Amino acid sequence: MKANRTITREKTMTILYQIFLYNKNKINYTLDEIINELMEEIDIEDRKKIDIEYLKELVSGVLDNIHDIDSRIEKYLENWNLERLGLTDQAIIRIAVYELLYTDTPDLVCINEAIELSKKYSDEKVSKMINGVLDKIYHERLDNE
Repeated sequence: MKANRTITREKTMTILYQIFLYNKNKINYTLDEIINELMEEIDIEDRKKIDIEYLKELVSGVLDNIHDIDSRIEKYLENWNLERLGLTDQAIIRIAVYELLYTDTPDLVCINEAIELSKKYSDEKVSKMINGVLDKIYHERLDNE
């Protein structure tokens, strides 16, 4: 069974949510502990659908570049701020911005995957806001190339 990047992104969102929650509550953890905990909760067949290397790249990439990612997001948030977003929404938008800026994932895939995740886990207002911010970051990057 081939790994599925959509499922991998969803699991990455779960891990980042957990990391943000742990950080907020000052709970110590290691990335491997969180990944192992998540993998234990997933049945064997579904584990085969996850690209574990890409999951680790996404999690590490978001965490290693979080200041740049957050400043890009904040630049385009109107009537919102990143802290106002739920931890799940923060994870979704940060993954998408990381992929847009730091990977060779096609831009439209990055944006569409984030919108689909936000439709599944957030409300319509948040989905529209995420779409708008990602669109502006995408166009800013195109203008600078």
